[in-house]
This record gives sequence, C-alpha cells and structure tokens, in this order.
Amino acid sequence: MALADHAASAAHWSAGQYQQIFANSFLRRVVLVIEEQSVLQAFLVGRVLNTEWEIENVVVTNSRRGQGLGKQLLDEFLKVSQKEGARTIFLEVRESNLAARRLYEKCGFVENGRRQRYYKEPEEDAILYELSLY
Repeated sequence: MALADHAASAAHWSAGQYQQIFANSFLRRVVLVIEEQSVLQAFLVGRVLNTEWEIENVVVTNSRRGQGLGKQLLDEFLKVSQKEGARTIFLEVRESNLAARRLYEKCGFVENGRRQRYYKEPEEDAILYELSLY
C-alpha cells in the first residue's frame, strides 16, 4: 500500500481490497512483484476470468520509473496468461498516464473505450485497452 500511495497514477486500493486479493478463493489473481535487496520496487495485480484476463493495478516506485520495470512485469504477465490459455487481456488506465499508455500500445494493446470520470483525486477518465492473444 505504501508503494501505491506514492504513485499518483496507481489505483489506490484500501487495505481491505489488498487483503481480499489473497483471501478471495472465488477469484483467481496473479500478483507479480519485483524486489531489490528485499525492498519492493514494483508490482502488478491481475485477475483471471477463464480465458479473459484483466490487469487491475501496476505500480512502480517513483525512483525506478522509466527503467523498464513496468515492461518486465507486463512481459511476465503476458507469458503467464498465454501459457494458461488466455485469449484476451483487458485493462484501464488514467487518460493522463501517457507513459503507461505508450507501453501498453507498444505491447499490442488497442484502445477500445472510455469510462468518463472513472478515477478520483484527481477526477479523470479511464481509457480502456484490450489485447487479443489469438
């Protein structure tokens, strides 16, 4: 939570929401982390819904942004999802998060919609992306 709290573009989940990731046996999630010297540098949380997968949150510590950690996490998530039979991956991202949007587009994601005023503090639209794996 501390890492996400300092990342303005991250989804800001409550402690209960993070706890539910690990406690909910009905939803399968994939959590990938990058640590250096026992210090969390980045993480990705994804949800598995049969052949549809969703990237729910990606956070990289401010001091390591632009150094490829987000790409590492995304590449690993794509490998795992393909290995396990995913057909489509979805995500949403703040409209102003241009670095993330460029990364997703570079990896083949295509913009396919918008949720107006989806994010709070500051209020902002979410841009929806989809990647077909077949």
